[in-house]
Amino acid sequence: MLKEETDMLEQNVSRTIVHMDLDAFFVSVECLRDSRLKGKPLIIGGSGDRGVVASCSYEARQYGVRSAMPVRLALQLCPDALVVSGDMDAYSKHSREVTQIIAESAPLFEKSSIDEFYMDISGMDKFFGCYQWASELRQKIIHESGLPISMGLSINKLVSKVATGESKPNGAKHIEKGTEKSFLAPLSVNRIPMVGEKTSRFLFDMGIRTVKVLSDMPVEMLEAALGKNGILLWRRANAIDETPVVPFTEQKSISTECTFDTDSIDTRMMRSLLTAMAEKLAYKLRSKQKLCSCIAVKIRYANFDTESKQIQVPYTSSDQTIIRYAHELFEKLFQRRMRIRLIGLRLSNLVHGQYQISLFEDTEEMIKLYQAMDRLRSKHGPDAIGRAVTLDLNPRIKKDNNAFQG
Repeated sequence: MLKEETDMLEQNVSRTIVHMDLDAFFVSVECLRDSRLKGKPLIIGGSGDRGVVASCSYEARQYGVRSAMPVRLALQLCPDALVVSGDMDAYSKHSREVTQIIAESAPLFEKSSIDEFYMDISGMDKFFGCYQWASELRQKIIHESGLPISMGLSINKLVSKVATGESKPNGAKHIEKGTEKSFLAPLSVNRIPMVGEKTSRFLFDMGIRTVKVLSDMPVEMLEAALGKNGILLWRRANAIDETPVVPFTEQKSISTECTFDTDSIDTRMMRSLLTAMAEKLAYKLRSKQKLCSCIAVKIRYANFDTESKQIQVPYTSSDQTIIRYAHELFEKLFQRRMRIRLIGLRLSNLVHGQYQISLFEDTEEMIKLYQAMDRLRSKHGPDAIGRAVTLDLNPRIKKDNNAFQG
């Protein structure tokens, strides 16, 4: 192992990181609402032939059902599965409840998605056992929320996350200091975060199937094969991860606004402008793997009177969801027959999250379209593609002020 990597591993030994993940979160919430669903193969997702799976129970997973799979294919694999359309309002509500329980106890925590949390409890072992404290918090969450949650504890975020995965469903695992590499060694390489289907196939073709084989590979060879990702992969296989727990706050936001050269009363243009703003902000959320749960629209009249309205929504980064709410807020705001000089859109209460699009409202084709559009934007810039109604507005949008705010 390189000296600098050894030094990093030694620095990590002083840390104690807890990872908690609500098991099959959407499914668990549905079972909490209707106990008759417990123990049955259950699919949460869009209805109809073109819907997709947002989540599924462990009973359905035994048949090969997985997230993002077309519902029609899932039902072919598991014909007896029950399909529930899903309720993001309920899921967001339960997510906030669990967040509040953790916030009341943890000295430092990060909400990495709607159902996933990290806690840095380094130094707490001076007063009582860290694993005991984390276990008691886990039991409190289960008791007060009624939801199953799995837990992993180790010296860093990487090993703790893998430990949580190995303890599912509804279990807990403590990886003692100094045993991180031996814990990871026998696992398949696809158990390492960041190793997806494509990377795992590539590694399998190279004869690398376990983490131990990967960790013993010369880092230079992996770098030559995978570039910078090869170095990161080697470090993870060697249980090296100095990523900090980022303190959670719901105050961060992303916003954009446009001041017109000439005061306007053209509401059709303003709706198109809001659509373009929503597209840009939603793409920024997805590119940073974030979700918002609050949408606000602001207008400033020609006499400089400024008004705004906001609405709490289920966690989302979907274009069409944000556009819909933005238009509704604008209709409620614009009640005077007076020209407008400025219009703005703000998304707030941001959290890290992977639910980048509305799996309940979008069809399989729409999801693939969004993913293709995001790839084009990543390659050619955020203005590379958009809805037809926004094409004439792009030069105007480019002059907007937009940024993440604390």
